[in-house]
Amino acid sequence: MLEPVTARATSSVVVGRDGELAALRDALKRARNGEPAAVLVGGEAGVGKTRLVDEFRGAAIADGAQVLTGQCLELGEEGLPFAPFAAALRDLMRRDSRAAFAGYEQEFARLLPELGPPSAESGADRGHLFDLVAGLFERLAAERTLVLIIEDLHWADRSTRDLIAFLIRSARAARLLLLVTYRSDELHRGHPLRPFLAELDRVRGIERIDLDRLDREGTAEILSHLLRGEPSPAMADQVHDRAQGNPFFIEELAACSDPETSCALPDSLRDLLLSRVDRLAEPAQRVLRIAAVGGNRVGHRLLAQAAALPEIELEEALRAAVAAQLLVANPDGGYEFRHALVREAVHDDLLPGEHARLHARFAAAVEAEPHLVAAGRAPAEIAHHWHAAQDLPRALAAALVAADAAGARYAFAEKNQLLERALQLWEVVPDAPTITGMDHPALLEQSLNAAIKAGDHARALSVTRAALAEVDSAREPLRAARLLERRAKLLRTFGKSDGMTELLQAYALAQRVDSGEQRAHLVADLAAAIASIDREEAGRMAQEAAAIARDLGDAAAGVSAAITFGRVCSRALSAEAGLAEMERAAIEAHAAHDVPGFVRAVVNQSDLLYELGRYEESARAAEAGLPHAQRIGITRTTGVFLLANHAEALMALGRWDEAEAVLAEAFRQDPPGTLALPYLGQRARLRLARGHPTAADLAARAIGFLSAAYLAPQPRLSLHELRIGAALAAGDAPGAAAAAVAALAAIDPADLVIEPRYAWPLLAAAARAAAAAADPRAREAVERAVATVPVRYPAELAYAAEVEAVLGRGAWPTATEAWRRAGQAYRLARVLVDAAEAAAGAGDRAAAADALAEAGQLAANLDAAPLIEEIGTLARRIGLRGVGGPSAEGLTSRELEVLRLVAEGLSNRRIAERLFISPKTASVHVSRIIAKLEAANRVEAAAIAHRLGLITPAR
Repeated sequence: MLEPVTARATSSVVVGRDGELAALRDALKRARNGEPAAVLVGGEAGVGKTRLVDEFRGAAIADGAQVLTGQCLELGEEGLPFAPFAAALRDLMRRDSRAAFAGYEQEFARLLPELGPPSAESGADRGHLFDLVAGLFERLAAERTLVLIIEDLHWADRSTRDLIAFLIRSARAARLLLLVTYRSDELHRGHPLRPFLAELDRVRGIERIDLDRLDREGTAEILSHLLRGEPSPAMADQVHDRAQGNPFFIEELAACSDPETSCALPDSLRDLLLSRVDRLAEPAQRVLRIAAVGGNRVGHRLLAQAAALPEIELEEALRAAVAAQLLVANPDGGYEFRHALVREAVHDDLLPGEHARLHARFAAAVEAEPHLVAAGRAPAEIAHHWHAAQDLPRALAAALVAADAAGARYAFAEKNQLLERALQLWEVVPDAPTITGMDHPALLEQSLNAAIKAGDHARALSVTRAALAEVDSAREPLRAARLLERRAKLLRTFGKSDGMTELLQAYALAQRVDSGEQRAHLVADLAAAIASIDREEAGRMAQEAAAIARDLGDAAAGVSAAITFGRVCSRALSAEAGLAEMERAAIEAHAAHDVPGFVRAVVNQSDLLYELGRYEESARAAEAGLPHAQRIGITRTTGVFLLANHAEALMALGRWDEAEAVLAEAFRQDPPGTLALPYLGQRARLRLARGHPTAADLAARAIGFLSAAYLAPQPRLSLHELRIGAALAAGDAPGAAAAAVAALAAIDPADLVIEPRYAWPLLAAAARAAAAAADPRAREAVERAVATVPVRYPAELAYAAEVEAVLGRGAWPTATEAWRRAGQAYRLARVLVDAAEAAAGAGDRAAAADALAEAGQLAANLDAAPLIEEIGTLARRIGLRGVGGPSAEGLTSRELEVLRLVAEGLSNRRIAERLFISPKTASVHVSRIIAKLEAANRVEAAAIAHRLGLITPAR
């Protein structure tokens, strides 16, 4: 559970700035080597300039540099002269007392009154003062590299800018790095810093760094630190959409009572955002309020129609808003708010009547001229504005038009929201059936279908109950049967029941459907739904649907029936037979342009290829099917199974970083209910094997589904195995053994026979738990179960050999060779360690050394930290040196690879691109490296690595 953020918290980490830190480090290196070096860091308020500088300051001090810091004050152009230099010199005096001024105290007293009265001549020649300052910095830099940091240059007075220009152009002290920050969004057209920066750009050795906003992953990472846990995809999306990657705004929104919803802006943030608006003249503020009603982006012609102002007056107001950095003029002639939260604050500040009136103007304008908004967006814009204007009849009609348009674009989440709004409006709009041209059950059915496709299954379940209460099954058997079928699936998704009662009722109604084509589709879908409960009945229904489809020549219904029959066939006969059916179904679906049928076939095809041990083909099939799922908007439902299948095959192949990236994408889809289990269990297993800090929480979240009233056999077997594995990973052998006994007592023995693919991993985990705890009850339960489970495919053979070896009834070399043939890197490494321990116990140190060496290499490539540690412990226990375990100072080979790229100055994103991993995985690697090297940050980690000789040039 995430910790609440009750007050505005500040993230203590620097996120997404690896490239900028590397650039600053390179500038420091140049300064150390005597080259002129100055860096100007610009970015909007709150983007993280100060945090970046603080991080660099710590790294520079740790690297032996001396750092002086001064800050400009918001006192205006003729404010306190030389304020940042005075602050820097005060910093110097506190550190070195008066000695640093080398007898020039009276001259420097003009900047620092604490030094005493200034000399009579000190104010006469500004050039003399500039020479003194430059000489002081030169003396300091001669001792050791000096970093002078001047913050908030946008507030600098003329004298400060002149002195900075002198230091950059004339003094050019060796071993001095000048680092200056400024707010780019403060630089209006007449700001004095604009020409100053333009002049500096022409000076050799000047480098400009523009800090951009963070991407969505950066937002999620900050939230993870603030909330002390991984935010949900919905929360990360919501906060990122509103904060648009500004770290300060992210922190402010994280302090909301519920950041996952569009909670009201905190008062402090609202006041800050509106303070810049209040500086505008009233005509410009009025136009800004009108623009806020149009959204984050609004075209000029649309704004002009809504504003109904003379063109000159409108343009003057817009020019003022653009100059104030509140709006940005786009090349297409429109305008965009520089930040979405500014628009939100301005819009929320509208008076109620003003709000309704302006939205009605925009709705009428877009209705009259749809081309005034982006192509295809007119229906959604019209629906939004009429609803905001509280014109309810028009809002209802517009919502349905917009929902149809969204469905045509496969934008099911948007369609779902629009239809939910339509249902709410139905209750308050008189004569809604006449306005919409449909009855309430029809609207409920549309809303149900959209919610299912959008993955909003909790809402869909509620809609089925309401719809079934209104439908007369005697008059409309097809509609009632479809509702029952959908409700059955939803009940199963949430583990409330197996849905069999509803499915049988639907099948009975199917016999009363007049249309053969509709009956064929319905029976095919019912067969698929029943397959995990009653395979024999599912097979019979699939054949019935196929026969009807053949008679009618209905390709789509035939494909659906073939997929179900092939899946049942693979369990009753063989995976090879099921795969042949699935490949044929995929070809037919593709030929018939049946994309949903094709995707469903590919899901099963990749699953069967995995079962046969053809992992590369399985990964390719799942990856190839995903774009089709994305194209028709089912990534959050069926698409998640493709992602899970892809990740499972990658894990078997030992490509764990790629698997982590795929599972992260599945996590972002946030599938509902038990649809999350395929990816959730795999992510938990992967992180348990890597010793990831979130592994236990992920496992607990998945295992919690075991309390559901109903789970299909596959996920139930898999979750019991995960529960045992999580206990073993935590070092709780008795708990693991107890979980094994409970699992084998609770599971229907028939499920072990029908699902050997999932039964064998469970039995292997249970056998290890029994051995670790020396628990005779657990051992007896495993031995009873083993005798009943069939063995057909490579992984099942390997698991069986492993179980026999764990129980002491088989040989570890046999299990090792079985896993070598099965081709799963981690399982092979796991049994190699067991084989090494057994060989050492038998006195065969050479065999133990060979097994540990191979296991160590496999584990290091996978970054399987707990297994690496176990290998190292076993090697030390049996007196083997230099065998297995992590390389160089506790770093794995993958970590050394990442560290080499860190030392090159690459950002996490660049590292991810180079190593074909996700930025999040790269970040985890970097964090582990920093912890293992006991470094303060990545810059120090790279320096330590160089000093220790851990980095060797890549060949």
